[in-house]
Amino acid sequence: MTADGRAAQERHAAISDGHGPAAVDRRAVRRRLAPGRVLPLGGPRDGTWITEQAAGPVLRGVAASVPGVCPGRLRLSPARPGESYDPAVPPPPSALPPGPLRIDVEFRVSADPLAPASAPLPATADRLRTALARAATERLGLTVTEVDLRVTGLLDLGLGPEEEPGDPEESPAPVSAAQDAQESSAASPGAPERLPGDDEEARVAAAVLAVPGVTRLTGVLGAPGRAIHLGTTGSTGTTGTGAGTGPGTGPALPRRHLRVEIAVAAARRTLDVARAVRAAAGGALPDHPSVAVLVTAVEQAEERAEED
Repeated sequence: MTADGRAAQERHAAISDGHGPAAVDRRAVRRRLAPGRVLPLGGPRDGTWITEQAAGPVLRGVAASVPGVCPGRLRLSPARPGESYDPAVPPPPSALPPGPLRIDVEFRVSADPLAPASAPLPATADRLRTALARAATERLGLTVTEVDLRVTGLLDLGLGPEEEPGDPEESPAPVSAAQDAQESSAASPGAPERLPGDDEEARVAAAVLAVPGVTRLTGVLGAPGRAIHLGTTGSTGTTGTGAGTGPGTGPALPRRHLRVEIAVAAARRTLDVARAVRAAAGGALPDHPSVAVLVTAVEQAEERAEED
């Protein structure tokens, strides 16, 4: 085999094994698309957001717990796009502004009258709508005002709901903590564990990880594996030079701004944890920068053990 042939074979093997530039590029693209929409969490003054990838599995799990229901495609979107509010802090990139949300869910339903807890379709739909609205508010903290249901078929009586064929338009599967760490390392080989100016980032990280309900720091929207982003902002609400001006106020003084990306435990209400993270992150630095929190995963995991 020639040298060129051996080199081509090695490149193909690297891609097949999940390594090499082409494989890293594919993983980077998948990571950028996987989070879905960046949704407002809470109200305009909360300064918190959550990815659709994080919220979707929680709601889908609730839907699957309703007797006789097998959920399929589930999406979250603005309920009334023209009815939104200015956030108190600069939002994460591509984030939706605070405002009411709508859940759209497709599902199959059992038509077997002898099945346990079988109910007429209107009653099942009411149960599903109530369960989703309650979970969105009580477990996550989303402001959901509409739940739109669409029946796509009947459950195969020979299969359990967990054996039903999947929906080809289902949202991408969540990236696990292990995948997150592995892909971040592959995307930036040889990068230092800490970045320049990271003394402040380390202080913020320690404060955030001490908040009950935080399971880990993530890094989805920015540089791979980087969960804490520190910049400056003006009254225009955009990060950068901070040279913006507000109406009738004259030139705005620059103010530093933090964005923190986290995973949280499903056992605690997501909005409550995100609010606590905002307070902890802002208080970790002497100038008390503005803070936006982005939740990128809700995990069925034990909380971090508190240090003695």
